[in-house]
Amino acid sequence: MLLLFETPGGFALFKVKNEGKLANVEDLGKEFASPDSARKMVKLKAFDKFDNTSEALEAVAKLLEGTPSKGLRKFLKANCEGETLAVADSKLGNVIKEKLKIDCVHNNGVMELLRGVRSQFTELISGLGDQDLAPMSLGLSHSLARYKLKFSSDKVDTMIIQAIGLLDDLDKELNTYAMRVREWYGWHFPELAKIISDNILYAKSVKLMGNRINAAKLDFSEILDDDVEEKMKEDSVISMGTEVSDLDLLHIRELCDQVLSLAEYRAQLYDYLKSRMNTVAPNLTALVGELVGARLISHGGSLLNLSKQPGSTIQILGAEKALFRALKTKHATPKYGLIYHASVVGQAVPKHKGKISRSLAAKAALSIRCDALGDGQDNAYGLENRTKLEVRLRSLEGKDSSRLSGSAKGKPKIEVYDKDKKMGSGGLITPAKTYNTAADSLIGKTPTKSVTEDGEKSSKKKDKKKKKVEEEEPEKEESSKKKKKKKAEAETEVVEVAKEEKKNKKKRKHEEEEATETETPAKKKDKKDKKKTAFVWSSFRFDHLCRQFRLSIINCS
Repeated sequence: MLLLFETPGGFALFKVKNEGKLANVEDLGKEFASPDSARKMVKLKAFDKFDNTSEALEAVAKLLEGTPSKGLRKFLKANCEGETLAVADSKLGNVIKEKLKIDCVHNNGVMELLRGVRSQFTELISGLGDQDLAPMSLGLSHSLARYKLKFSSDKVDTMIIQAIGLLDDLDKELNTYAMRVREWYGWHFPELAKIISDNILYAKSVKLMGNRINAAKLDFSEILDDDVEEKMKEDSVISMGTEVSDLDLLHIRELCDQVLSLAEYRAQLYDYLKSRMNTVAPNLTALVGELVGARLISHGGSLLNLSKQPGSTIQILGAEKALFRALKTKHATPKYGLIYHASVVGQAVPKHKGKISRSLAAKAALSIRCDALGDGQDNAYGLENRTKLEVRLRSLEGKDSSRLSGSAKGKPKIEVYDKDKKMGSGGLITPAKTYNTAADSLIGKTPTKSVTEDGEKSSKKKDKKKKKVEEEEPEKEESSKKKKKKKAEAETEVVEVAKEEKKNKKKRKHEEEEATETETPAKKKDKKDKKKTAFVWSSFRFDHLCRQFRLSIINCS
């Protein structure tokens, strides 16, 4: 059995002399108590030395990932034919078995054997001392740490994450301390809070003034404007605040010192953050600014993690709470998160903020990838994207409503279907009918008198009609009013006439009934005879007309 051992200087293969002792793991450590006993247990068979630090780094990095490097594969092929290999990593053993067809072993006995070899390593390999092994191990560990963390002395996003977190904490503390100064000193001079709105200027004025009685004697020209200074001195004389002791003023001044020191440190920290952002992520800084860019990196965990996110995720980064609430309640999802505070989104009209934030997120994703994975150190790409976004913003704000999609003017024209056109070609089945333009020509033709006279008459008639219409318009307005009155009067008359007619009908029916009752039977017989004679005469006349019609048809034929 062979044992694979990784060292800072190269790979070593040890021949295990007594494989039976691997079963007793507890007693295996005693075999490496001294160098002589260790030499009886294992023996160095081969050693592959690294040529330089980069080769060592590549080989060790591959081992950490569970794959053998190119040099290790050559070394094992040359020295492990027909042997069983003991390895420290089971994943590495599986890869070696698949690719190199070498049987690998990994168990507790192998791990204890490796621990013993490590304790007596300098004695088992001749020519390698502790004084040589220590600097080699330190250099390789530093190189490996830089490789794993993607370390760069110029690009340390961890500093940005810490700086933006501290900056937010300082803002909270400054606000708390400044409000405490206003409330505390407000008992003595309450009018000053309305005169000076800035917290830093307020703290400087309180520290210089102390008691409000001293305001008239002091010069505030270095701190305040002339108008504000005069207003403060006037109100200090007629202030309605209470008197405070010197001890109270002492503590208030110390609190003002804390506010001013925090404000000064915050300014220094902001300058540091600005310089780091321009170094680490210049394109992102040019696109969204220092503070928004630093908050995006802090929220993503690192610049590399942020570069793996799509634009849609960057757009709502920081609005996770609103996103999950919208998904739970089935409402509209948020349009922006931390990116809302960018200057480009702030310049947009509220109805265009969603479109601009989507475009900004897409450009920010490309800029972040350029910063994290690119070799360039300038912000040319970020400035180019910034100009494109500003152009898009101006086009959205100045776009004509008729050119928007869905409007009438913006829709494409619909061509009329022509049934005479052939399928798939522009020709016609039947020849196109052409209009004879020569028929419209009037050259050589003189208009007749009748035509001219008719034209004059028609024009005169039109003029007369226009005059009549103009004269009748005011008369129509007056007549319409009169007609309305007449209609109302006529309606009342019609109702009265209808009532009278109903009464007359009733009277007539009553008279007819009386007359029929008084008629004699002789008169009734006369009426019936008259009706019969009238019917016979009409039928005779009809027969006569039919005979004449037949005779006329015969004559015509």
